[in-house]
Amino acid sequence: MQASGTFTVEAFSPVDPHMDTGPVTATSVAVMRMEKQFTGDVAGRSVTVFTYALDAATDVGGYIAMESFEGMLGGRSGTFNFSHSATTVGNVRSDESLVIIPSSGTGELTGISGGGGIAVDADGTHRIWFDYKLPA
Repeated sequence: MQASGTFTVEAFSPVDPHMDTGPVTATSVAVMRMEKQFTGDVAGRSVTVFTYALDAATDVGGYIAMESFEGMLGGRSGTFNFSHSATTVGNVRSDESLVIIPSSGTGELTGISGGGGIAVDADGTHRIWFDYKLPA
């Protein structure tokens, strides 16, 4: 099955600005809390723990995120977690990964598994899609 939608970032705030993220490198590491709203075949909200390293001068970096989604996916309601990561140069993404966490689904999404992707259009629209399976 496949479901897609768009999302907007409703909040993006530091988790703990004094957190020790380890050795100082050329791209500092930060942890943020993000809230999103989704529309389309993917409809609902999520909260994300977003960890990234970014060179602000060149807009080159990468991130790893763990997201908790609540809403509707392809007309079924429930919750699940998914992880995603990418290397970024501005809005261009590479080495992307999006994986639904096995055993994280609830409600009509119990038993969900699969993956998907995220893209940012030239106009700034954020798109997400899931290729997923549910038990019969």
